[in-house]
Amino acid sequence: MKKQSRLWAAVWGSVHDVPMLFVTLAVLIPLVILSMPSMKAYAWLRLWIVAVLVLVTVIDTVRGMIEDIKHGHVGLDVLAVVAILSTLAVGEFWASWTVVLMVYSGAAIEAYAQSSAERNLTVLLSAAPRVAHLVIGADKEGFGGTLRDIAADDVKIMDTVLIKPGETVPVDGVVLSKSATVDLSMINGEPLPQTILNAQRIPSGAVNGSQSFTLRATAAAADSQYQRILTLIKSAQDSRPRTVRTADLLAVPFTVIAFAIAGIAWFISGTPLRFAQVLVLATPCPLLIAAPVAYLGGTSRLAASGVLIKGQEILEQLTRVKRVFFDKTGTLTVKQPQVVRVERSASEDARHWDFVSDDMLVSAAGIVESYSIHILAQGIARAGKKARAKVSDEQRAQFDVDDVSHVVERSGLGITAEVAGHIMKVGRFAFVDDDEPGEGFTKPHAFSSAAMRRGVLPDSAKTQAEAAQASDFFGELESSSMAAYISLDGDVVARFILRDVPRENAAETVAQLKSMGIEHVAMLTGDTQDSAYRIASEVGISQEDVYSKLLPENKQRILHNIRKKTGDITMMAGDGVNDAPVLAAADIGVAITDGSSSAASETAHMVIMNDDISRIPRAIRIAHRTRRVMFESVLLGLGLAIIGMIVAAFGVIPAVVGAFGQEAIDVISILWALNAVRDTK
Repeated sequence: MKKQSRLWAAVWGSVHDVPMLFVTLAVLIPLVILSMPSMKAYAWLRLWIVAVLVLVTVIDTVRGMIEDIKHGHVGLDVLAVVAILSTLAVGEFWASWTVVLMVYSGAAIEAYAQSSAERNLTVLLSAAPRVAHLVIGADKEGFGGTLRDIAADDVKIMDTVLIKPGETVPVDGVVLSKSATVDLSMINGEPLPQTILNAQRIPSGAVNGSQSFTLRATAAAADSQYQRILTLIKSAQDSRPRTVRTADLLAVPFTVIAFAIAGIAWFISGTPLRFAQVLVLATPCPLLIAAPVAYLGGTSRLAASGVLIKGQEILEQLTRVKRVFFDKTGTLTVKQPQVVRVERSASEDARHWDFVSDDMLVSAAGIVESYSIHILAQGIARAGKKARAKVSDEQRAQFDVDDVSHVVERSGLGITAEVAGHIMKVGRFAFVDDDEPGEGFTKPHAFSSAAMRRGVLPDSAKTQAEAAQASDFFGELESSSMAAYISLDGDVVARFILRDVPRENAAETVAQLKSMGIEHVAMLTGDTQDSAYRIASEVGISQEDVYSKLLPENKQRILHNIRKKTGDITMMAGDGVNDAPVLAAADIGVAITDGSSSAASETAHMVIMNDDISRIPRAIRIAHRTRRVMFESVLLGLGLAIIGMIVAAFGVIPAVVGAFGQEAIDVISILWALNAVRDTK
């Protein structure tokens, strides 16, 4: 029922946009009455009614043609104008009325098709928040003050804003309430609600759940994430790819062919009626309407997949991509280094801790590190969650990994906590090898916000003495790896080896691109050669396509030289601010983002909002399908029109029937073009 109601609403909206359709239908009543035998004396009135209707239609159509030309589009409704006038000239009043009906019903169908094609885009546009609830004199959680409604555009940085249930967040900000549950599907395509905790960032465009919450604005509305999305959408809607512009131009020879067939039919038959019968079937609709509808549908399909493009020409470019370049860190790999293994200490002092298994160490350290948001801490915390499920009740009885308290962090060194009655340290080797608990450890649950910026650095960044000391316990550390050391009661027992690891779908994404005919999938990275080669081998990129130790300007230079040498259409995908220059330099720059604002997404031609690189081959598939659907709808419509005109040239198809036939051809080609909106896996 919901689908039917939406359909009728869309149809009614399209018809409402074309009021002359109502006028044309209303005229039918007096025309039918005046066509009765008893009304023969008033036949002249029927002529005048149709003539006035035709005059209004011709003026309206010519005005539309002029507007099209002003906007750079080919105005080829001349076929409809000549068809209406020719049917009126030969006395085919019903055919004239039918052609007028087809003109305005066609306009209504076009409006419906366009709204259907860009449905996913208009949903985003219509959901743009207009009003913000400003909280004045709020408490620390943003409540308790007085409310004043202001325009969303008037929100300033540091303002406190209340978001009511079901409302769209108007500006980027951080949550002041304890938590907020929001729907981010309009931002990144993620269908499941997400919980945002206190002090965490929340992007504009998120839709609130059932509980009100407050946020502190970190950007004005014009600079917020949702506004950037709207800018991309409007840019895409207003653009016309080269293929569509070519289709516009093809309407010119089609018009010439239509007049040629009609003229020859008139010349051979000797009756102008044949001219009118042919022209009522001539329709450039597959070129002028179906082609742009298909590309709008493809753009809309991309948006539904969490992919936004700056212009429809990107769809066309996607079908011609020959080389794809990836940044490594955060693009082919996950954003934070992950724990890849645990190495136990070779020292005698560590032996009596053998009853604490690797899973127990990782689980306990993961809880301790969860107090920090440092990049390595997040990887350890994530590993701890996985390891916790593997710890048995018997093991907990010996060493309760959940019994964590008195957490203290030392900036740049590490973190100390009491775990199951023992002192655990996680951090740099020199820090964990120190027998002293550390300054401030006696303060229960002390947690320093400054510690968020601490550094647990790879051995290569430590002093030579510290590195040598650590190697005595564990051996040499690989150059592409990082380590966090763990001690219990002053005994160094283990180290966690962390490194960049590929995204789960990175290898599959590279394989899909190659299977689609993109032979050169390459990596451009500022990382070391060893690290780059390792990731490349894991995701399926050959070593000759790996470019390492690059500065941003080096990446640009390599991309420029390859484009100049081969002439290939290039795509570059990255996620960081330092990727922005090379994304702008590529034919198609792709920003991989989780919906947060970044320089990369501002300069890119295509933005993947759900942080999923598998959307790259999906976007290319959508582009190829869109282009194929566009050509199919054009060829189908033009083929049917030409066949119909040739048959009509022999006088087989009456003018009235031909007018309805033209509308049927329009509907078929437009409906076929709307296939571009359909989801295909």
